[in-house]
Amino acid sequence: MKTADTAKTGAKKTSAKKAPAKQAESTGKAVPAKSNAAEGLRELFVDSLKDIYWAEKALTKALPKMAKNASSENLITAINDHLAVTQEQVSRLEQVFEILGVKAAAKKCEAMEGLIKEGESIMEETEQGPVRDAGIIAGSQKIEHYEIASYGTLAAFALTLNEEEAAKLLQQTLEEEKQADAILTEAAYNTINFDASEEEDSQEK
Repeated sequence: MKTADTAKTGAKKTSAKKAPAKQAESTGKAVPAKSNAAEGLRELFVDSLKDIYWAEKALTKALPKMAKNASSENLITAINDHLAVTQEQVSRLEQVFEILGVKAAAKKCEAMEGLIKEGESIMEETEQGPVRDAGIIAGSQKIEHYEIASYGTLAAFALTLNEEEAAKLLQQTLEEEKQADAILTEAAYNTINFDASEEEDSQEK
C-alpha cells in the first residue's frame, strides 16, 4: 500500500520524466513564415540578391573608413583597390537584376551590418598602427568569407534555375572575393601580424 509521501514522490518522478520531452517539443517547433515569405527557389534567389546588393552598397561606405584608419601602405592600397572592385560588383548585381527582369532593390542585410559594426568596434578598441591594421584585416576577412559563401550560393541558385548568364556574372564576383581574401591573408602573414606581435613584445619589455 502506497503512503501519501510515496504517492507524491512518484508524481514528482513522473513529471520529471515528462519535462525533457516537453522541452524538446518546444525547441523543435517550425519558425512561422512571414506573409511575404519566398515560396519558390526563384523568389529566394531574388530575395538573396537584394540582400547582397544592400551589403555591397554598405561596403562602399565602410571601406574608405577602413583605409583611413589603416597605417600599412600595402593594406591601404589593398582596401582602396577592393573599393573600386566593390563598386563594379554593385553594377554587376544590377546587371543580374536586369537579366532576371527584376528591378534592382536593396534589402537590409543584417549579417553585413553586424560585420561592419564589428569592424568599427575593432578600430575603436585598438591604437592606430600595426595592431589596428591586424584588426582591420581580421574584420575584412570575416566580410570576405561571408561574401564568398553568399556568392557561391547565388551562383548555384542561378545554375539550378538555368540562368547561365547571371551565374557567370555571380561566379566572376565570387572569384574576385576569393582573390581579395588571398591578398588580405598575404598582407597579414608577410608583415602586419608580425609587426603587431613585435610591437606587443617591445611594450612588455
